[in-house]
Amino acid sequence: MPDEDAPALAPHGPLPTGGTVRPITRWGTPVMHRVNTAVTAYDEELRSLVADMVATMYAADGVGLAACQIGEDAAVFCFDCPDEDGQRVVGVVCNPELTLPEGAERQLDDGDEGCLSFPGAFVACPRPDTATVTGTGLDGEPVSFTGTGLLARCLQHETDHTRGTVFGDRLPTKLRKRLTKEHDRSAEEFGEDWPVGEVS
Repeated sequence: MPDEDAPALAPHGPLPTGGTVRPITRWGTPVMHRVNTAVTAYDEELRSLVADMVATMYAADGVGLAACQIGEDAAVFCFDCPDEDGQRVVGVVCNPELTLPEGAERQLDDGDEGCLSFPGAFVACPRPDTATVTGTGLDGEPVSFTGTGLLARCLQHETDHTRGTVFGDRLPTKLRKRLTKEHDRSAEEFGEDWPVGEVS
């Protein structure tokens, strides 16, 4: 979870505020497993949706959240996540496109990964240790973010969500079974309306 007291880098502007915390949609719900609809209208409705996403992300102590994770079919995510050096970076990306290093520049980070839509469970999930995401911001302007460390993982994880992929889809059967067992053990901690009512 981000240290909200640490200064954040917001190269394309701050995250919208004033949103309402919503229940987080879980794996298995159809909207989580299909390519989400491209954002075409950059209006108050989009800003309100992202404000709700931001509020929900913070209430759940997350570092990123896609619209499908609150049940909305829209290709957009928000994040507040530290990079490899501990620098918090915040942003919103609509219609994300992911670029990953190739060849000799491609190094994998096999750190643990979790998902707010499958709460309470973490397993190793190898991903490239650097990632760049481009897309558009809340006003339709071009945005670009390059991340290392946890931020690289976050940008890949959230872009996956907009394409109907959950990180469990990237795991071999043995690790997915371990992830499911961890999730099931902690299921009672996360009610159907979680994180509504949580203190952020």
